[in-house]
Amino acid sequence: MTVRAMVLWCPDWPVRALQQAGLAPRSTSTSPSTSPSGSPLGAPEQDAPIAVIEKGRVFACSARARREGVHRGLRLREAQARCADLTVFPYDAVHDSRMFEAVLATIEQLMPGVQSIRPGICAIRARGPSRYYGGERPAASALLGVLAEQGIPDAHLGIADGPFAAEHAARNAGTGLIGTTRVEIVEPGGSARFLAALPVTTLEDPALITLLQKLGLHTLGDVAALDVIALQDRFGAAGVRLHALASGRDTSAVVPRMPQRSLERSVAFEPGLDRVDQVTFGFRAAADAFVEGLTQAGLVCTSITVGLRAESGETSERQWLHPRWFTAADVLDRVRWQLQGTGGAETGLRSPVVEVTVIPESVDAIGHHESGLWGDGPDERIHHALSRVQSMLGHEAVLTSAVGGGRLLQDRQVLIPWGDRAPRELADRRGQPWPGSLPAALPATVFAPPRPVAVFTEDGGSIEVTERGVVTGEPALFSLRGSVDQAKPIATWAGPWPIDERWWDAAQARDVHRFHIVDADGMAWLLLLEGRRWLAEARYD
Repeated sequence: MTVRAMVLWCPDWPVRALQQAGLAPRSTSTSPSTSPSGSPLGAPEQDAPIAVIEKGRVFACSARARREGVHRGLRLREAQARCADLTVFPYDAVHDSRMFEAVLATIEQLMPGVQSIRPGICAIRARGPSRYYGGERPAASALLGVLAEQGIPDAHLGIADGPFAAEHAARNAGTGLIGTTRVEIVEPGGSARFLAALPVTTLEDPALITLLQKLGLHTLGDVAALDVIALQDRFGAAGVRLHALASGRDTSAVVPRMPQRSLERSVAFEPGLDRVDQVTFGFRAAADAFVEGLTQAGLVCTSITVGLRAESGETSERQWLHPRWFTAADVLDRVRWQLQGTGGAETGLRSPVVEVTVIPESVDAIGHHESGLWGDGPDERIHHALSRVQSMLGHEAVLTSAVGGGRLLQDRQVLIPWGDRAPRELADRRGQPWPGSLPAALPATVFAPPRPVAVFTEDGGSIEVTERGVVTGEPALFSLRGSVDQAKPIATWAGPWPIDERWWDAAQARDVHRFHIVDADGMAWLLLLEGRRWLAEARYD
């Protein structure tokens, strides 16, 4: 289901952010502009030619600079050649975001539930404001009026089915393409007609735009006219998403941002404490305040970072995970376990602790973590026990498995310490193309290392695969113990599928072939043939 979305767009926001901060010159003259209600509204004319540069190209520019021929993507020297008095500033993404935070705070005072898309653009669900102000256009007028009072008189606003159509309605408002005011409302169900005339360059994906233009698709209407199955075959899931956007069926939800607030808690000890029980008792009130602050914000914490600072200058920092969410007692347990890892419960710590800090690393809405019908006790007890064992034996003593990248199943098994998140490099490696890897559905039992087995022909002969991928004999007997006397008949088989790894390196090259077989008992096996050696890589249980 599409959701009526209201998207606010502040044109040339990087330039506006510099002017708001007093870093770029402002214009003192005014020119009449039309407000959403039709009344004249004095608006500052950005007559100073300003350009914001990123990587040697124009990232954003003022209206005066555009009149001189400067536009986004132009090289700096060419922009200066077109506009001799151009004032240049480097692009600072952090400054842009920080300045836009003030705009978001102003909008949230008027209309809660703002989603920041990027600096200069934000989205709001249109249903609530339209019901409160008596319609979508009165709500838009109220929002633009407040922003004009805050020094942003040239903001544009679009309302349509879905954030995608609403954003482009805002960008085209007042251009003459769809209207002359700074508010454009696309009627429910009319997003497809509105988007049909827009060029594919609105997708802001250079590689995709170039490909679509080469295919003769120049407007979103051309894309929407294609068969969605054809787009799926050509582009996969991205093609289905592209067809939905071009057809005005954007099902993206407007997700309100979480207001920034300090949720971490820190306690300093003077003088330092050298006993585990003393430190945990001193941090008890802070743990209660930590969880209470999360609850007041409507959040739960599923991951925390505990930081310890000793009198000697030594620091200890570790991230802890929880299967559900942290309570005050859970926070104290993690602080105690981390303290015990730096010393001994009986002999005390190596150096007195002068500060303990708890930082929430991962938070989520409290409504997403309600207890199940039968409770979540067993999972929590398991996590509690494993974390306790890990605190006594060491961080690397308790390991859990994660899925990585690779062609062979055993290469995809990666062990990481219990409680740690899988590193980002692991996800990047898993997402890389692996020609020859096994597609879904994967077998349930993976042998590490692979088990030696034997496969024979009907008369007990050996089987090989030639350089051209031809099987020298038909697999007929399968033995787990390598003996033809104890072999079982093979009901059916398929293969081979070659796996060529590091073929350019003679020392590490592997020439492996995969086979699927089903024995007489109905059990399916995934086999590897490397040279003349047969290995059972996995079993389909």
